[in-house]
Amino acid sequence: MYRYDEFDARLVSERVEQFARQIERRLKGELSEDEFKPLRLMNGLYLQLHAYMLRVAIPYGTLSSSQLHMLAHVARRYDKGYGHFTTRQNIQYHWPRLIDVPEILRDLASVQMHSLQTSGNCIRNVTADQFAGAAADEIEDPRILAEIVRQWSSLHPEFSFLPRKFKIAVSGTPEDRAAVRFHDIGIEIIRSDHGETGYRVFVGGGMGRTPYLGLCIADFVAREDILAYLEAILRVYNMEGRRDNIFKARIKILVNALGLDNMRARVWREFEEIKKEGSLNLPEQERARIAAYFAPPEFEPLPDTCLEFETACSGDGDFAAWSRHNLSPHRAPGYAIVTVSLKPVGGVPGDCSADQMDGLVQLMDEFGIAEIRVTHEQNLVLPHVRKKDLPALHDQLERLGLASPNSGLASDIICCPGLDYCDLANARSIPIAQDLSRRFSDLDRQEEIGELKIKMSGCINACGHHHAGHIGILGVDKKGVEFYQLQLGGSGAEDATIAEIIGPAFSKDEIVDAVERVITAYLRLRQPGERFLDCYRRLGLEPFKNVAYLEQLHAAY
Repeated sequence: MYRYDEFDARLVSERVEQFARQIERRLKGELSEDEFKPLRLMNGLYLQLHAYMLRVAIPYGTLSSSQLHMLAHVARRYDKGYGHFTTRQNIQYHWPRLIDVPEILRDLASVQMHSLQTSGNCIRNVTADQFAGAAADEIEDPRILAEIVRQWSSLHPEFSFLPRKFKIAVSGTPEDRAAVRFHDIGIEIIRSDHGETGYRVFVGGGMGRTPYLGLCIADFVAREDILAYLEAILRVYNMEGRRDNIFKARIKILVNALGLDNMRARVWREFEEIKKEGSLNLPEQERARIAAYFAPPEFEPLPDTCLEFETACSGDGDFAAWSRHNLSPHRAPGYAIVTVSLKPVGGVPGDCSADQMDGLVQLMDEFGIAEIRVTHEQNLVLPHVRKKDLPALHDQLERLGLASPNSGLASDIICCPGLDYCDLANARSIPIAQDLSRRFSDLDRQEEIGELKIKMSGCINACGHHHAGHIGILGVDKKGVEFYQLQLGGSGAEDATIAEIIGPAFSKDEIVDAVERVITAYLRLRQPGERFLDCYRRLGLEPFKNVAYLEQLHAAY
């Protein structure tokens, strides 16, 4: 993984000390909260319902064991013993004291971590496929470009005060695990007909109040041109994006207003000007230097069939179930990709205790696993695990409470912190996610249902990605009472679609039953081999809408 050079280290250190002085002035009363707000947001510090919240960047979701150990230390010493992993591949601490924030940032800087650009109207943490460097069908490790973009965009003087926040995602395989079409810029690594590696670029995607899927603005951008092309997009947005209305300030609104052809033409003009200057050509030697940081480990020459693994699958029901759902094919024979679920029955999606983090560190050291990844679905991934180690690994995950065999199933729910923490939220999301998890806790039932993405947000800002859920749930406020809007048919994968609202919102006592009726209808209506999403696309909204409101219709009569 990438390691700071002297410039990174100096920049982060100087920024920490600058912010420490600003915090000191706030504590002394020399800065009002209004004056302090833009300063703290530039450093990833939010003021939420009950306390400050610190959001720590995890670029492209990759952590070393020493970094994970530091995150555990921060949770234990400065917070309430846990952290919350987010859909941006970051971690949030919801209870730090303002006086402690400088020391937290110093501790993080000691392991090459920071909170820069996790907030504010700038280019946020660049995200990527959590299977990077391990996926069997990968064209190129997407973290290489993500790191290049991180370096280019960090404290970029022209793009530090954009009309609105800006998010970029990179995918390196035909299977999209990074939701690239729901980002302001989404980048798909591809090969041309001549075998040249380059990038397909999407622009104008996003969730929130007005969800849009990103549109393909460039079918192929060469490696050496990608930074120039991204800068051209950002220049057009910075010049022409709206600053008079926060709800219309995202690039998706600009693309929709201009039209794709017009946007493409404007970007191309900027791109040609930048190319004439010649300052943003990406030299191949620089790309190769950064790529060297992401070279895969030396995999042992192992057979793909492993007796220890096969024996454990046949003899242990819990291990067999976990293997079915939480393991993915690896590019190297004899290895597997392990998804570590942060969704225990009745738990808070994405929460991980300090003890669990330190337990994972010990596990990584014991099995020689150099990295752990954070996923945008609020789980963790161990990317390179020998199959012969999987039974022992599973035993240790069980002891840590991290062996839920539910990756991709009904209880693997994405959920934002909602009204329990966030002052932007309209409704609590965590209790509903917990109730859904308990309702669908039976593994046999989950396996009967098959792949199902349930995603929930406590407000229209869509931090829980409800627009991309096969079943999406949005918390809304009706005269001070919490209600929940049900949406169906979304996908954040390569078949990206925006979920459809089925009708009036449900009360907090109705929403879980409504979801269950929709799923029961799917089980009755599906054809052999159909996922929920396939069935919904074949039949449309009406059959599911009718059953969702069945109880309310009965009550009316």
